[in-house]
Amino acid sequence: MTELTESVSRLINEFARLPGIGKKSAERLTYFVLRMHRNEALAFADAIRDVKDNVRYCRDCYNLAETEECAICRDPKRDRQILCVVEQPRDLMALEQTGVYRGLYHVLLGRIAPLEGIGPDQLTIDALVRRVREGSFKELVMATNPTVEGDGTTLYISNLLSEMPAPIRITRLARGITSGSVLEYANKEILSDALTGRREF
Repeated sequence: MTELTESVSRLINEFARLPGIGKKSAERLTYFVLRMHRNEALAFADAIRDVKDNVRYCRDCYNLAETEECAICRDPKRDRQILCVVEQPRDLMALEQTGVYRGLYHVLLGRIAPLEGIGPDQLTIDALVRRVREGSFKELVMATNPTVEGDGTTLYISNLLSEMPAPIRITRLARGITSGSVLEYANKEILSDALTGRREF
């Protein structure tokens, strides 16, 4: 059996570390890269480097950005009285694709999951509470995933905000989204209906 070169073995091992990529898939990706034109392969490597060097979290909402504020927070046409809370930037992108929601966002960067050792202090919940206290929001749309952890996170945040002097309307996405599903995989029609039919939490 032919021994793999050190560089090929290393690339296979790096691909295999990606979520959902097993050894066989890692090998296929590696051989695909080997067949790529040199310029294409280097452009791919540069894109990875640029993401690591340039992408950061927005100072206000924790969405992905290449400046201090993301494009959504900078947009003067957004409704600044409504705030949608999501778990990850990819959930935000899924909701944006519906074209229904025109307010602002807050990305938690996860959800409370005690069995995985993830508590409220590891998320951006403190920053969210601070934004709500200092802002002029009239509605908070809780768009965490419809899972046990997502619902628990919503309940935790709702309890925190219930102690605020000025009450804020808290709504939840309509349950057109099946319990246990993930927002980023829902089609835009379902997400659009869920946003339009959101209800009081």
